[in-house]
Order: sequence, then C-alpha cells, then structure tokens
Amino acid sequence: MGNRSSSCGLDVALSVVGGKWKPIVLFHLYGGPRRFGELKRLVSGISEKVLIQQLRELAEDGIILRCDYREIPPRVEYQMTEFGRTLAQALMPLCAWGDANRQRIENSPRQEVA
Repeated sequence: MGNRSSSCGLDVALSVVGGKWKPIVLFHLYGGPRRFGELKRLVSGISEKVLIQQLRELAEDGIILRCDYREIPPRVEYQMTEFGRTLAQALMPLCAWGDANRQRIENSPRQEVA
C-alpha cells in the first residue's frame, strides 16, 4: 500500500479502491471466490489487461487473494480477504445510494452527453 498518509481517511480508501473497476470487481467477489473468466464476463466492458492489473493491485493491497491451484488445465480463483470484506462492507451504502438514485442519475443532462 505504500505511504498513504493523509488528513482524510477518504484519501486513503480511494487510493486502494479508486477508479471505475475495483469497486465492481469487489462487488462480484463479495459473494465468494470467482475464476478469472467468470470475473471477465461479470465486469462487462473491462479489458483483460485492465482486469489483470486491477486484480494484481487489489492482491498487493491485501484486499483479495489469488489462489493458483497449479492444475492442468490451469485454475486460478480470486477471493476476498477478511480485510477486503471490511472494505466491501464500507462500499455497500454507496451501492445502495446508486440503486436508490439510478433513475435520477441516468436521466441527468450530464449522462445524456456521455
């Protein structure tokens, strides 16, 4: 995680989970272990390269574990650590806010331009 000293805990949290893809990956891992291909299908719109990078960073930060079963054909699963589960739980109110305000946000003028 490096040196993440800041006066605001939000800076620290966003340095771990910031960006578009990591919270979505965590959402899909919250229910249990997932294989790479399964995550690729679930996180629609992400490239394979970016998914690999995001998973690597989450693993380096201790948020998820990469479990390589050393089998043929190769089988690798990703699962959340207990530390990662605390982060996912902190993101749940944000998810609920998004669900509650989905229609308003999708109908905003800013979304129409995108």
